[in-house]
Amino acid sequence: MLSTLEHLRSMSIVVADTGDLRAVQQARPQDCTTNPSIVLKALQSPSMLSLVDSAIARAKTDGTSIEAIADDLTVRVGAELASLVPGVVSTEVDARLSFDTPAMVRKAKTLIACYAAQGVAPERILIKLAATWEGIRAAAQLEAEGIRCNLTLLFSLAQAKACADAGVFLISPFVGRITDWHAAKEGKVFAPEEDPGVLSVRQIYRYYKSHGINTVVMGASFRNTGQIRALAGCDRLTISPELLSELAADQSSLPRVLGPCPVEADAPEPICEAQFRWQINADAMASEKLAEGIRSFDLDHRKLLELIGEKLSGQARSEARP
Repeated sequence: MLSTLEHLRSMSIVVADTGDLRAVQQARPQDCTTNPSIVLKALQSPSMLSLVDSAIARAKTDGTSIEAIADDLTVRVGAELASLVPGVVSTEVDARLSFDTPAMVRKAKTLIACYAAQGVAPERILIKLAATWEGIRAAAQLEAEGIRCNLTLLFSLAQAKACADAGVFLISPFVGRITDWHAAKEGKVFAPEEDPGVLSVRQIYRYYKSHGINTVVMGASFRNTGQIRALAGCDRLTISPELLSELAADQSSLPRVLGPCPVEADAPEPICEAQFRWQINADAMASEKLAEGIRSFDLDHRKLLELIGEKLSGQARSEARP
């Protein structure tokens, strides 16, 4: 009998939301997604210590900056993942740049160049950007230059509309963080069919399909398998190793929830910057979770910089001993 995970694979592309190499080998996903939190966790695992130490040793020799070492390590984690999956790996741009379009474009190109140096072709990488107005503008420029993007920290239809207008390859609407916000505000636990995070992704999916928009919808940030089951049929779903294991152990049936929609004749009106900013501002959940997500990813990126700085200092002290 097929597992729920295998049933899901027949409807949606399954993506692993992890930097754990062993978990990826076990789950056999099509793609992998990473973010600063995932990269930091991966680099602190025993299996990655030699990778970190070798990067520090190289930097000591050629005088590479801490920021450049962080980029190098982030890409090396991504390259390891790319060797294990047949599809693409998403790599995130520094969250501190989320409101600086030119800086995001420069950083994206730096990451693509780093991947090329590791033998990973640009088409194997999705550049992950926060779905701020500036991030979406950066994505529009990168997409025009052939660099595909994954717009993350997406909590609203306004963000999804702007991403579609920009010709973004893929969006990652978050489920669990939306649910967390509403659960805290309303003091309740939601069943899948009334879950605000699930309903948000369904709304975006149907908007895209009914308007013939080619941007891929990849549900993300799941808290339980019920949320995943409620989005069966979504283009892609990025899932943590723990929830992938639960789905693999489950042998219950899985009906398709999302699928083709009738296409509307009229093209949607583009969303302008003023409309985008107002709609995000008017949506307390979206504005709060977007800001919170950027701060959280920045915090973990800074922790990575601190880890590198400590290792460089430790190595310097070791070499200074008689």
